[in-house]
Amino acid sequence: MTKTKGTTRLPLTGRRTFLKAATATIMAVGLAVPGARAEMLDLERDELTFGFIKLTDMAPLAIAYEKGFFEDEGLYVTLEPQANWKVLLDGVITGQLDGAHMLAGQPLAASIGYGTAAHIITPFSMDLNGNGITVSNAVWEMMKPHVEMDAEGLPVHPISAAALKPVIDEYEAQGRRFNMGMVFPVSTHNYELRYWLAAGGIHPGFYSAEDVSGQIAAEAYLSVTPPPQMPATLEAGTIDGYSVGEPWNQAAVFKGIGVPVITDYEIWKNNPEKVFGITAEFAEQYPNTTLAVTKALIRAAKWLDENDNANRPEAVDILAQSEYVGADAEVIANSMTGTFEYEVGDKREVPDFNVFYRYYATYPYYSDAIWYLTQMRRWGQITEDKPDGWYEETAKSVYRPDIYLEAARLLVEEGVADAADFPWQTDGYREPTSAFIDGLSYDGHKPNAYIDSLAIGLKSGETVVGAEVVAPN
Repeated sequence: MTKTKGTTRLPLTGRRTFLKAATATIMAVGLAVPGARAEMLDLERDELTFGFIKLTDMAPLAIAYEKGFFEDEGLYVTLEPQANWKVLLDGVITGQLDGAHMLAGQPLAASIGYGTAAHIITPFSMDLNGNGITVSNAVWEMMKPHVEMDAEGLPVHPISAAALKPVIDEYEAQGRRFNMGMVFPVSTHNYELRYWLAAGGIHPGFYSAEDVSGQIAAEAYLSVTPPPQMPATLEAGTIDGYSVGEPWNQAAVFKGIGVPVITDYEIWKNNPEKVFGITAEFAEQYPNTTLAVTKALIRAAKWLDENDNANRPEAVDILAQSEYVGADAEVIANSMTGTFEYEVGDKREVPDFNVFYRYYATYPYYSDAIWYLTQMRRWGQITEDKPDGWYEETAKSVYRPDIYLEAARLLVEEGVADAADFPWQTDGYREPTSAFIDGLSYDGHKPNAYIDSLAIGLKSGETVVGAEVVAPN
């Protein structure tokens, strides 16, 4: 027997046997069970293994497991932390993992053949917001003279990367490179960091078919560091700052080694973050199992946000366990319960720093997928122009709101969720928004016009050849 959260839980095999027997007994004698579904889905598979990275936003998986939502759907799930995002993606592609907590860019990149090629889909978006950009204490001291302060001597947020530019110029004058960490080349963190830098007039570098470092023509040099290693890498001086999800920005504050200068909520309000990824083959071969998994994850997201985040303290305790995030509960709570701490003592109310359910957070919008694709094109990961229709077709091949809405319909019929919680009438596109740090407007129906509106980055017809951008004739 193992102990979890003060309750006695059977090991996985024991729970499986017990639950199957209990279900059979209930069906045989016709017992009424409060909240039970009218009919269980006929699952093609009920034993599944899902992967995740040790980040706060893996919470829907942990909650679906710990609160019994997977088991309610007849699923017997094992959750396994992965060493890094590449190992995780490879695990899903090879079938070692049946699905995983993924960077939103991973299914898209794999499906267009950037990096490891595979057709990955997502029926569920895991959260909004949740990332930050942290710099070392030394860099922050150099930035502060260029940051606006309020009457109490505290920084006025959001802080533009323009305040970082004099620091980078000073590094260059000393013959030093300014190095920053991000978690993966197709991560939200990479694109958010690049967006923030470019909006402040700092070039984060291009990719090309021949050079996938992403450092062509760069003023700030970005490279990959796994999320849990970010604070130690910063402390060692290998990098001067980083972009990562929680709790690894707050960990820098608690360790006294760095200052988070901006959150992704301030870069793009209510931006999409992680997704749950499975292979297209899995979804086709196990459609009812896919629906059941999606139902359980929707319920977990709902639990995380309901009653004005009333369940977040319990969620923090769950995530703090070594088998999930494994960070101190106090560190996780610093951003999970409606606040975010910048410098030590500068803790501010940010109720939407982590959003799992409200604002239709779990719906896989095509426009979210297209935004990621525009950033891949902007920085050269997509090497040549694509027509607007290509962006839509690619988004629709990866993001699967049809699966999501079928799972939602079942939950509404079962009385587990409210119909008002889901965007039934949407065409899959969010309304155009200008909620970015630079105030530019994004319309997912017009990806090429959006790309051309961005001051730094590739424009229509441009490609990267060698170390130069080649414009159309």
